[in-house]
Amino acid sequence: MLRMESDTFDLLDLQLLSALEVDGRAPFSRIAAVLGVSDQTIARRYRRLCAEGGLRVVVLRDAVRLGQDQWMLRLRCAPDGAAVIADALARRPDTHWIGLVSGGTEIACITRPRSPGDHDDLLLGKLPRTPSVVEIRALQLLHRFYGGPVGWLPKFRALSEEQTAALRPDLPEPGPARLEPEDAPLLAVLERDGRATYPELQRATGRSESAVKRRLSTLIASGAVYVDIEYDSEILGYPKAAILWITTAPGALDSVGRTLATHDEIAFASATAGPSHIVVTAVVRDTAALYAYLSGPLGRLEGVQHVEATPFLRRVKQLTYRPGR
Repeated sequence: MLRMESDTFDLLDLQLLSALEVDGRAPFSRIAAVLGVSDQTIARRYRRLCAEGGLRVVVLRDAVRLGQDQWMLRLRCAPDGAAVIADALARRPDTHWIGLVSGGTEIACITRPRSPGDHDDLLLGKLPRTPSVVEIRALQLLHRFYGGPVGWLPKFRALSEEQTAALRPDLPEPGPARLEPEDAPLLAVLERDGRATYPELQRATGRSESAVKRRLSTLIASGAVYVDIEYDSEILGYPKAAILWITTAPGALDSVGRTLATHDEIAFASATAGPSHIVVTAVVRDTAALYAYLSGPLGRLEGVQHVEATPFLRRVKQLTYRPGR
């Protein structure tokens, strides 16, 4: 179990973040009742987490449930061009988790093209014509072991099973995971602010509040979209992160991936097509903790043949683009 270490934030802040991972649109009154504090306390803590901890609640499409391709890109760049290219990629709506790695000469990011044209435009058009890009490696994500709708915070075990159950949203029976063209205005607002009110969503879509509420509940229940949060992991005492490119024995791919998903350090894990078989994001306290993980739990894992670790020098984008950050 992970342990929070912070001089600024405390267990209640961690519980609030954990509650928002369970239901990012839960009213403060419900969160307050489950955590045993006042509404005003939750509202005040939420505002501070937004101002000082980088907290944002957003609604995202789930590419896995929608059957859309996802790619992990590794872009080797000229040293003076990596930051500019990373910032340009961050402004694209089809990119997530962008970071500068390898001493600032490489960009790593996940791209989720919403159409084949988006994919071709990026991989076959813009990037190859960018002078500062020296090498492009694109690894297709084949199977998600951990991440997406399941966040990293449950590994702190800040909430009891009863609290988690009390926070889960009341959703209709799940239907097929698909989006309709008329969902675009709704999602455009929610990708910027996952806690947008129903009157705000009514104004953006032209639908009634009840229709908007039903449609959002349907989309979440089906898995087509999910409510997620982003925050600065350093506020919990875990400022360091690294991408690990793991090669396994062919028959061990699934067992290694499933085991990695249980490791406290792992915030994301996926099987990939390419030179490595699994890519994971590890979040740790410091470089000593990263070494301990590489030489310990990961190093002892049967079926792992090779690991390449690329620590983040700077995280450029998490879930959605935030201008001015």
